[in-house]
Amino acid sequence: MLQKILMGYILIMSIVAFSVCGADKFAAQRQKRRVPEKVLFLLAAIGGSLGLYLGMFTFRHKTKHWYFVIGVPAIILAQSAVLLYFLR
Repeated sequence: MLQKILMGYILIMSIVAFSVCGADKFAAQRQKRRVPEKVLFLLAAIGGSLGLYLGMFTFRHKTKHWYFVIGVPAIILAQSAVLLYFLR
C-alpha cells in the first residue's frame, strides 16, 4: 500500500514539475513573469525530480546552468537511495 502511495505521489509531482518547467520556458520565450529557480529546485526536492529532468531536456530549458545539470540528477540519486531504503 505504501509503495502505491509513494509511486502515485512521485508521478503527480513529476507531472507538476514537468508542466512548470514547460510553462517557465514558454514565459521565457515571451519575456513574461518567470518561475524562480528556487521553486524549480523545490519541486524537484519534494518528489518531482524526474519530471523536472525530463522537462529540462524536452523543452531545452535550464540545460546550460551547471547547477541544474548536476543538481537535478543528484536529487534523483538521493531520492532513489531513500526510496530503496524505505521500500525494501
